[in-house]
Amino acid sequence: MDRFIGLFMHVINHTAHARSISVSPDDIDDLCAEIFVTLLSNNFAALRQFRGRSSLATYLTVIARRIVVKESTQRRLSEAMGHVAAHGSSLEAAEARQAESQRVEDRDEVARLLKELPPREADVVRQFHLEGKSYREISASLGIPENSIGPTLNRARDRMRQRNVTS
Repeated sequence: MDRFIGLFMHVINHTAHARSISVSPDDIDDLCAEIFVTLLSNNFAALRQFRGRSSLATYLTVIARRIVVKESTQRRLSEAMGHVAAHGSSLEAAEARQAESQRVEDRDEVARLLKELPPREADVVRQFHLEGKSYREISASLGIPENSIGPTLNRARDRMRQRNVTS
């Protein structure tokens, strides 16, 4: 545990940064715990599946990243659907109201930017960034080649940045 905790924290921070997600120290603790629970579940099943085709650190990095992406996607969906549990203190309630109003503004801004994209690009952006789908899943659902997803996302991001700057 001591040997890889730094690696897991790095994966959490890097993945959160790459997906433009802010994580609090409590979130990092929760995600680390989730990683360890997954590694220890089913009598160390994930660790027993290690075949030595890569370094152990690389293998654990992939597992940790998948868990972080899954958890952050679930958290984003819960927030988007309004299923975030309220906390007791008035300060936290005020912060939650402010965050909710910012989310509504952000959601409206994202919706506006997505409407300005061609339909195919908007679908790709929506599925990747809002629904957390993989390139393979997007490819299958939209019937487009998997290797065209990345360039499509880059073009769409560039267009959204340009439109956001000019607005």
